Amino acid sequence: MRVQLLRAWPHRAEHIDLELAVGACVGDALEAAGWRLEGEFVALAVFGQTATLHARLHAGDRIELLRALRCDPKQARRRRAGSAAPRGRQRS
Repeated sequence: MRVQLLRAWPHRAEHIDLELAVGACVGDALEAAGWRLEGEFVALAVFGQTATLHARLHAGDRIELLRALRCDPKQARRRRAGSAAPRGRQRS
């Protein structure tokens, strides 16, 4: 079965297409690609859903190596909303 591995940085991304045996898991794909979950990559996902090294794969799956968040997305959104200029209503 064919799967894809993906890892990304702010201005660069890498992906590898792999052919694995039916019944392979995420760990098998990482091993076949020569990639490891280390350094800035702290988690895994399959099509955006959290996964473990033991998660079974299906043909066409995309495995994503995830980096740690630099800030809480909710806090960042609140900060942006708080710094936005208030919009006045226009009346005709």
